[in-house]
Amino acid sequence: MAKVKLGIERLIELSPSWLGEKRIGLLVNQASVDSQLRATLDLLVERYPHHLKVLFGPQHGIRGEKQDNMVESDDFLHPHYQIPVVSLYGKTRIPTREMMDHIDTMVIDLQDVGTRVYTFISTMAYCLQAAKRYGKKVVVLDRPNPLGGERVEGNILKEELRSFVGVYPIPMRHGLTIGEVALLFNNHYQIGCELEVIPLEGWNRRMLFHHTGLTWVAPSPNMPTSSTAMVYPGQVMLEGTNLSEGRGTTTPFELCGAPFIDPYPLKEKLHKRNLPGIHLREVFFEPTFNKWHNKVCGGVQIHVTNSHIYKPYLTTLAILQDTISLYPTQFTWRTPPYEYEEEQMPIDLITGDKRVREIIEHQWDLDQYEHSWQEDLTTFKETARRFFLYH
Repeated sequence: MAKVKLGIERLIELSPSWLGEKRIGLLVNQASVDSQLRATLDLLVERYPHHLKVLFGPQHGIRGEKQDNMVESDDFLHPHYQIPVVSLYGKTRIPTREMMDHIDTMVIDLQDVGTRVYTFISTMAYCLQAAKRYGKKVVVLDRPNPLGGERVEGNILKEELRSFVGVYPIPMRHGLTIGEVALLFNNHYQIGCELEVIPLEGWNRRMLFHHTGLTWVAPSPNMPTSSTAMVYPGQVMLEGTNLSEGRGTTTPFELCGAPFIDPYPLKEKLHKRNLPGIHLREVFFEPTFNKWHNKVCGGVQIHVTNSHIYKPYLTTLAILQDTISLYPTQFTWRTPPYEYEEEQMPIDLITGDKRVREIIEHQWDLDQYEHSWQEDLTTFKETARRFFLYH
């Protein structure tokens, strides 16, 4: 299997001379590596010595050590390169003038996971906005969407629920690479900064991550495998509930449950739905941190058997409906704050539409709901197609 050539590899190959004339800021984390697992930071320091002036880190930190939401990272001096490291998930999530004054060009190289609420694309959006505001250029080094680029799923984010887990109105599973997202945000949503995307070579929209020949490096502590990324567009909704999403286990997001759940009736109820592309297995697990830590939880594990027909968003909606049906007095929605929003319900911020909570609570027909979002998805797909870099 031929390896996909990453944006960072193409940048080093092209080595544009203009970049060597600029003061560079670099937004990366521990998963920002080439196909040989060499860090983007090391490669750029080697290629453009003395030109890197500021390093920026997203949520979970530039080293990826922060476990959970709303766990901030501090600024520090990089111990090896003696370059200032600025956290964009600390005192601020939006680059300030002071931060941007030290650079001419910001290079962004982050592994996205294809889901709207994964905050790396939100951080990128804020960087694009800051670049426009302060007259800087942004270069995005593209990486594969681990979920492929053929399928989109979920409702479109409502305007009144825009937040750090939803900066622009896109669906939960957006089907774009991070470079294509940058083009969509910058052009369609009219940020209008000077932007260049260095595309991948050898990637196509049918490819899932395991087709790329690349090694998966966890972009955040609870995204240990590309299989995690596959279930994440649905299972992330559990963050808005009192159900464990498997944090504190070795298979986060693939597992879900709570101490009050008997996994056998839950699995039986879900089995009757004939959810496509998965096998649900009854499980017991004991999280070592986060919700229900040191408590035995009953629940289910999602095993994806056919990724081409699996619907992660629809699947987790079904899990939530059936859990509420079986445990109406024990299931609860999480209350604010969530990702720095103090008033809106976390589940509403995550789904991007308050109606989703009603659909879950009132046991409304999920097939009808799925049908209801198709017109908006068709419009989104037509818009997004204008920014495709790959077929």
